[in-house]
Amino acid sequence: QLRLLESGGGLVQPGGSLRLSCAASGFTLHYYAVTWFRQAPGKEREGVSCISPSGSKTNYIDHETGRFTISRDEAKTTAYLQIDNLKPEDTGIYYCAATTAGPNYCSAYVASFPYWGQGTQVTVSS
Repeated sequence: QLRLLESGGGLVQPGGSLRLSCAASGFTLHYYAVTWFRQAPGKEREGVSCISPSGSKTNYIDHETGRFTISRDEAKTTAYLQIDNLKPEDTGIYYCAATTAGPNYCSAYVASFPYWGQGTQVTVSS
């Protein structure tokens, strides 16, 4: 059974950092594109960052500031999302999602992903 498990969320002050993890169970991420989504209260789920199966392509919602960094471990069992200079508007539930795809596929569309984790809460507040 394919499962994704997020961890690393929490309560952080503005300006702080978090590193979220997405552990794959029952499969490895060798042939899977992974996207981190977030959902703020009362808002739709939005794509934050994606990484292609090859790792050669990444995209970010906030690419101008470089606050988000997506990565994977060497064994391709875990994907990460580093968030720096956290802002209150970053508050929400963060989900990772995966889909089998070509080597350079990257997507921020919810409907593109059949496998989802249960989410991890990120709260940015002073």
